[in-house]
Amino acid sequence: MNTETFLFDKIVFGPIKSRRLGLSLGINLLPLDSKLCNYNCIYCECGWTGIKGKSAQAFNSRKDVKNDLEEALIELKSKNITPDAITFAGNGEPTMHPHFSEIIDDTIELRNKHFPGTKIVVLTNATMLNRKPVLEALKKADLRILKLDAGTEELYQKINQPHSKKGLSYAVEQLQHFDGDLTVQSMFLKGMSDGVFIDNTTDENVNAWLELIKKIKPKQVMLYSINRATAGQGLEAISNEKLKEIELKVKELGIETMVS
Repeated sequence: MNTETFLFDKIVFGPIKSRRLGLSLGINLLPLDSKLCNYNCIYCECGWTGIKGKSAQAFNSRKDVKNDLEEALIELKSKNITPDAITFAGNGEPTMHPHFSEIIDDTIELRNKHFPGTKIVVLTNATMLNRKPVLEALKKADLRILKLDAGTEELYQKINQPHSKKGLSYAVEQLQHFDGDLTVQSMFLKGMSDGVFIDNTTDENVNAWLELIKKIKPKQVMLYSINRATAGQGLEAISNEKLKEIELKVKELGIETMVS
């Protein structure tokens, strides 16, 4: 495994073969030279969150995003390549962009023009859903993949290290905004971080997480573990067998589940 974390150096990147989404064309709304996020997850492939806030000028502009996306779609069409997904990911939390809702509208317009069968996907930590335009924009996406890595406040603080003081209960409330029409994505890991051993795969921690899944009632849960370099250096991937054990418990709740 590569031991170096990385940043996306383009606004539109790929398409890449995704473990979860098929052939995915990525969109990075965040700065190209640094990570910008309101979480500081110990497992992040982009490294640590060094900057908690930047001016709007630090984000890629709506115009540049639209232009670069259309150029990429035209190029794919010329090569007879059809992406399965157009995915908002990149160097941090995409919904922090001040024009996120307008960019979603632009993306829908371009998708309908060039590849009407392609899904628009957003990977998000759901922390910005108190902003109505963000919530409404996410509802327009074909697939919303929202993060939930912990079942207790203690683990939430240790794994995700949110900048907000609102806590895990607030995060779960945000996930409930979609009335089950969402996918929950959960990272399972263990290892040392900041001198503390963390393991969210114990029976106690998995059961606490399952209780929150019951509250959220997502249509799908994606389980995964470390596959690339992480911000924290003492972390370990969880075995596929362990993920399958957790998968079975989710399926017993009647929820579609996949391990990637």
